[in-house]
Amino acid sequence: MGMFTAFDITATGLSAQRYRMDTIAENIANANTTRTSDGTPYRRKVVTFQTQETDASRPFGHVLDSIVGDGRTSRRHIESSDAIGYGVKISKISEDHESEMNMVYDPSHPDADENGYVTYPNVNTITEMTNLIDASRAYEANATAFTASKSVAMKGLGLLES
Repeated sequence: MGMFTAFDITATGLSAQRYRMDTIAENIANANTTRTSDGTPYRRKVVTFQTQETDASRPFGHVLDSIVGDGRTSRRHIESSDAIGYGVKISKISEDHESEMNMVYDPSHPDADENGYVTYPNVNTITEMTNLIDASRAYEANATAFTASKSVAMKGLGLLES
């Protein structure tokens, strides 16, 4: 593992969580959008992450299995050849088709159906705010890890000066 690998890993976490926060903000902003450009109500978007691996790295599950084994194996030191990955990446942004759209009776609304119901987006503001807090905390954790890595690097450079 190179000296700057920790910076790269935390930077991917910062970028991924920032994108997640932007997507959550888009969901909240469109909580009342009953008609998009294609004529349908807005659908909540969900960001999915996965590990960002290189050709030399192995998935986390494989490394964990090799360390833990059947549960009887004692812990051992993880060698540099057991590289778990180099951060996180966004694997997909998908629309939420699992949660139901909100039907509200409002016959005076221009998007009401023949029964007077308007289909509102499947955005729950409480869920979105909870997800926003989660993403914000993850962002802060990555920023703290970045600062700690920077401090270690600075101490190491300080030792070289002496």
